Amino acid sequence: MITKLDLRETLDIPVLENSTEVENFQNQTLRPILKLQNDHFVTLFESYAKRQKSDYDTLSGAKKRTFIEQSLQKDMVLKNTFIGMTIGLFTSEELAVYAAQHKDYNRRIVTMIIERLKSRAQS
Repeated sequence: MITKLDLRETLDIPVLENSTEVENFQNQTLRPILKLQNDHFVTLFESYAKRQKSDYDTLSGAKKRTFIEQSLQKDMVLKNTFIGMTIGLFTSEELAVYAAQHKDYNRRIVTMIIERLKSRAQS
């Protein structure tokens, strides 16, 4: 049977001696999940953007990036959907680590997703 870990691509991010537990979790767990889910994040956000702003496709790159950032900071349903899409791919052990510092991890998840979406808006 395929596990959640089997779905993730292994990223070559070194574990440094002075890295914190939070940084290691971000690099070893969050980043591979976000990479795996990237196409879903993009599709979901583009659908959301078109519902919210009928002229989204005609916005300049800068205005798209601003809209992305504001949407994920202000729209709690959208933000929580993206967070849920991420934590749904945690193993039981990862979920326990996440639960201990969920506010910090949620902030990191949202920040990384914003950056992923904004990088696509530049093109």
